[in-house]
Amino acid sequence: MRLDKFLADGGFGTRKEVKRLIKSGAAAVNGVTEKDAGRNVSGSDNVTVNGKSAVSREFVYIMMNKPQGYVSATEDKHYPVVTELLDESYKRFAPSPVGRLDIDTEGLLLLTNDGALNHRLTSPSKNVYKTYFAMLDNEAEDKDAETFAGGMEFKDFTAKSARLTICENRREVFIEIAEGKFHQVKRMCARVGKNVEYLKRVAIGPLELDESLLPGEYRELDEKELELLKNC
Repeated sequence: MRLDKFLADGGFGTRKEVKRLIKSGAAAVNGVTEKDAGRNVSGSDNVTVNGKSAVSREFVYIMMNKPQGYVSATEDKHYPVVTELLDESYKRFAPSPVGRLDIDTEGLLLLTNDGALNHRLTSPSKNVYKTYFAMLDNEAEDKDAETFAGGMEFKDFTAKSARLTICENRREVFIEIAEGKFHQVKRMCARVGKNVEYLKRVAIGPLELDESLLPGEYRELDEKELELLKNC
């Protein structure tokens, strides 16, 4: 692999930025300064930038607090997409959203180029529950929780047993679903006579949204968080 690609994949900047780093003499291969961006390196080489070890990587795993007004996609003809919020240094990995959130829904959205993990987290057969916080136009009733638990038949799909937890303010609820069909939470709430006025995803399986992230902000998952997802 070319040295500039190796460093870009390692998170040291865009290809253009790492070329400048290399030209400045900041990079070294096996202890020797290397100014040739096209130098081929392998995993057995000791590559450093300003003394910091560099490791190339194949996958990225990003947690985003999705804001309203963005589509959970990589491209759209009419609306801005969540990948537009990412720094250029991530875009070369071509990460995709894991599942979808409606354009007016906020909260936890994962983006990755790891197709196997994406499939595992979105496949209904894997029973990875997603947790949403919702504000309703009317107070939830105890019987609503029973209806959610019993599953729901819709024209285009059958919703599995879902969990509805009613807060002290009964217009505020937490909803856990194992699928992620179009408008699913809103449709399930409508089935029990409630309209969703605000919706935010707060967890995917055991992974909870980092509440320090403002809408539109993101960060990479740490090793512990990634392990939780891979084992859920």
